[in-house]
Amino acid sequence: MNISQFIEAAGVSVELSAVWFSHIESAMSEFGISLVQDKAMFIAQTGHESGGFHALVESFNYTPTALLAVFGRRVSSYQANMLGRANGRKAQQEAIANLVYANRLGNKSTGDGWKYRGRGLIQITGLDNYRKCGAALKLDLVTSPELLEKASEAARSAAWFYATSGCLKYSGDLARVTQIINGGNNGIDDRRARYGVALKALS
Repeated sequence: MNISQFIEAAGVSVELSAVWFSHIESAMSEFGISLVQDKAMFIAQTGHESGGFHALVESFNYTPTALLAVFGRRVSSYQANMLGRANGRKAQQEAIANLVYANRLGNKSTGDGWKYRGRGLIQITGLDNYRKCGAALKLDLVTSPELLEKASEAARSAAWFYATSGCLKYSGDLARVTQIINGGNNGIDDRRARYGVALKALS
């Protein structure tokens, strides 16, 4: 894959490709993402997860309605109305993260939900996952979770997750790979469109 192919595959500007190309190419090589179908799928999935390679940190800027739709099992209507964005009031993002991720994914201490919120091109979330990812990348992500906001580590963490979570077993199977990454089929149409573009560019 050359940089021109990456620009076309990822649907990014020349400027954005300068930020990402070398890191994504290196990360795919490091974690054995080598088949054309797998490269295209990785670029499509990371492109979707990061809003077109722009967002590296999970946002909790929810309205009460959206907060209930996404985290309804963990948030009451009262909490959603108190914490969500409404009537010119900003969403209380740190409080939301600490609420919805409390006592999950290895989080135990007050503030862990916010500290270990999703980061990277495929968002690593929760203390347990930061610890596992850090061990694999030889980084202290428990102490310095913000390292996943660097382009190089955002790409490496995504490639690590992709390879170790079983995505490579399902080359070309968009629905199955999306299930592994997302836990459902959120954004499946955008992921499918991105995959089609990426596959054409890299083939």
